[in-house]
Amino acid sequence: MLNTPCYVIDEKKLTENLKILAEVERISGSKILLAQKAFSAYRLYPLIGRYISGTTASGLYEARLGYEEMGKENHVFAPAYKEKDMDELVNICDHIIFNSVAQYKKYKDKCAGVSAGLRLNPMCSTQEGHEIYDPCGKGSRLGVVADELPKDLLFGEGGIEGLHFHTLCEQNSDDLVTTFEAFEAQFGDYLNKVKWLNMGGGHHITREDYDIDRLVKLIHYIKEKYDVEVYLEPGEAIALNAGYLVTEVMDIVKNDMNILILDASAACHMPDVLEMPYRPPLRNGFAAGEKPYTYRLSSVTCLAGDVIGDYSFENPVQIGDRLVFEDMAIYSMVKNNTFNGIPLPDIVLLKEDGSTELIKRFEYKDFKERLS
Repeated sequence: MLNTPCYVIDEKKLTENLKILAEVERISGSKILLAQKAFSAYRLYPLIGRYISGTTASGLYEARLGYEEMGKENHVFAPAYKEKDMDELVNICDHIIFNSVAQYKKYKDKCAGVSAGLRLNPMCSTQEGHEIYDPCGKGSRLGVVADELPKDLLFGEGGIEGLHFHTLCEQNSDDLVTTFEAFEAQFGDYLNKVKWLNMGGGHHITREDYDIDRLVKLIHYIKEKYDVEVYLEPGEAIALNAGYLVTEVMDIVKNDMNILILDASAACHMPDVLEMPYRPPLRNGFAAGEKPYTYRLSSVTCLAGDVIGDYSFENPVQIGDRLVFEDMAIYSMVKNNTFNGIPLPDIVLLKEDGSTELIKRFEYKDFKERLS
């Protein structure tokens, strides 16, 4: 019997996703990297590394993790780097991507042994309802806009060897095509001078309705016209629908409606529910009012707004029942916290043969040692 709350990583579904991504690499000639900001359960890195080309990081610790636990291509991007971090990054990373010309100039002499890239901002927003994740929003700090790119900046051998853009969030390849067209119109001349193009993340490649043919066609076009290596950095696509959060109903209270008190928390265990916000899928749960019994799902923290959402069920829910939230492998384990001293959930691997393996159990010391 699993302890609750717990995250369950579905090995079979993860492998299915990886096979799709490996096939995209093969037929497109691109390289795919795990964006660790979405999923960094490194117990699975040996499996992931059998299918894709490596990892990408958002700072020193993720870069170190990818280097230690997968040991394949290791890329990093950050809005800014500290000098002490750069001293290590140049020894463990293959590509280092800079967010500004000033940062590149500051560290270019240190990067003699790695391939330096520059993040560019095509100012082409294709998102709806995800403003917090839109790098092309007004006033965005992410990437150099065309007007701020110096004309005398050296691209190619001995200078900036690659270009990077990242503008998508949970999107299909039509939005990538739109973005690349804007990127090409502004920065196409530089593509003729560099060795690689990194088109960032946000590509929902393993989603059922994703248009892989369009993606492959775009990559072929880029490689044939500009003779560059093409990288993609999906995070969600690698572990999409490959994990669950199992929780138990601790109590039921009533205030205008029935409210379930769960031992899982949106604020602690799935922060994107409040940040995006979004309504996570619930196994055997339906929209409020769709089925006979509607409940508000809340948590055991003191935060009044720690509400996961309103769901309906075919049958009444009882204290002690277990509920399973789906698609919880991504942006959950990497963002969770111990607000209120709420314990972090166990991490369990559901193997392809149906057996389970406890990967990690967190204790009081994990809470205590975060502070002093």
